Amino acid sequence: MKKTYKIEVDCANCANLMEDATRKTEGVANATVNFMTQKMIVEFADGADQKDVMKNVLKACKKVEPDCEIEL
Repeated sequence: MKKTYKIEVDCANCANLMEDATRKTEGVANATVNFMTQKMIVEFADGADQKDVMKNVLKACKKVEPDCEIEL
């Protein structure tokens, strides 16, 4: 299942780093972060709890950019 989230990211490099961090998060099958549209598309692994996965994604993204916000 894919879901799109609004995200606040300050630069294209940070978007790439956040995309990599999201892809490494357990329960994520694939992820794309678009700096220009300020959107994140997350494809969840089968059977993954979206809310728990997105909490972990937010934690991973905050390690890259501490003021990152994702509208869950």
